[in-house]
Amino acid sequence: MRALITGINGFVGSHLAEYLLQQGACEIWGVSRSSSIDLIRLRGQVTLVQADLTDPESTARAIVAAQPDMIFHLAGQPFVPESFRDPAATMATNILGALHIFLALIAHRLPARVLVVGTNEEYGKIQPEDLPINEHAPLRPTSPYGVSKVAQGMLGLQYHLSHGLDVVRVRPFTHIGPRQNERFVTAAFARQIARIERGLQPPVMQVGNLSACRDFTDVRDVVRAYALLMRHGVAGEVYNVGTGQAVMIRDMLDMLLAESATPIEVQLSADLMRPIDIPLVTCDARKLRACTGWSPTITISQTMRDVFAYWRDAL
Repeated sequence: MRALITGINGFVGSHLAEYLLQQGACEIWGVSRSSSIDLIRLRGQVTLVQADLTDPESTARAIVAAQPDMIFHLAGQPFVPESFRDPAATMATNILGALHIFLALIAHRLPARVLVVGTNEEYGKIQPEDLPINEHAPLRPTSPYGVSKVAQGMLGLQYHLSHGLDVVRVRPFTHIGPRQNERFVTAAFARQIARIERGLQPPVMQVGNLSACRDFTDVRDVVRAYALLMRHGVAGEVYNVGTGQAVMIRDMLDMLLAESATPIEVQLSADLMRPIDIPLVTCDARKLRACTGWSPTITISQTMRDVFAYWRDAL
């Protein structure tokens, strides 16, 4: 079996590649805009195809070259704040990337199974009566990013229904872990604390909304869910991925601060506040568990220790 991972140089893509290599069940190919693999330990173990997924011909060449049995579609613009700054680019990247993959499979008659990775941001403005959120909750996206992922998922469903493509959709809730970009909340906290320890910035942290409660899952558990859904997921269906437990962002920060002996002042920054922020998000992942037997195995405290260790080493 041959697996193709789009966005293999990204946070989730690199963890997925590592997991699949550990399992030893398939040959790994990756799609990236870059001409080389960023993560050193993947070099020599992954075949890389350079492509721009917003270009249909470039996308088709990459897929024809790889001849995959399965495609994990992870590439895209993942930042909610960036989607407000440049909504057009977010739409183009996230929607066209998926569309060009589907069109290439149809044009070249390739029967690959595709896992289309969405987001809990598709649910958007969650009402208290919606909690915990299952796959039947209304889609009320509150950001251009959320809209782009709704469209991406609907394209996957449409091409499954209209052309019989073997598409499984997934909506992961907030996932965190080592190597995540510092534009995401827990990585931003850990990086600031590590910089303060090294004397690279004053002992003051800038933070956004700390009262929001989110369903956090370790990325290493998330990619395991993706691999299981690639094997067992039902074509055309959508599956949530999450723990079912909400943790306040303030508590995540406190876990990191407890790992450091350096006195640090925490300051709220208006620049880090979102235009709209849902106070509580929890996931109902019973459909995923029933289909695959998946459950999270890594505790939030372990994840936070690993995130902090990563940033200490990185600096």
